[in-house]
Amino acid sequence: MAHAILADMSMSITELKKDPMSVMTEGEGGPVAVLNRNQPVFYAVPAALYELMIEQLENDELNAIADARRGEKGVPV
Repeated sequence: MAHAILADMSMSITELKKDPMSVMTEGEGGPVAVLNRNQPVFYAVPAALYELMIEQLENDELNAIADARRGEKGVPV
């Protein structure tokens, strides 16, 4: 079964075990696909990028709530 690799950089689990910190160095600030038998098993993501991803997910969730409430009448003050 073929899987898409959703990163510009990849490395094997063997390479990861030899030098874990090289993962982020090789990725140059982007995600790195970690492969086992040429299949992606997980993505190593730098902390700063992970924080941005979580913030975007939270914003998307808040926007969905706001969109759902757009047609509701407000509470009189």
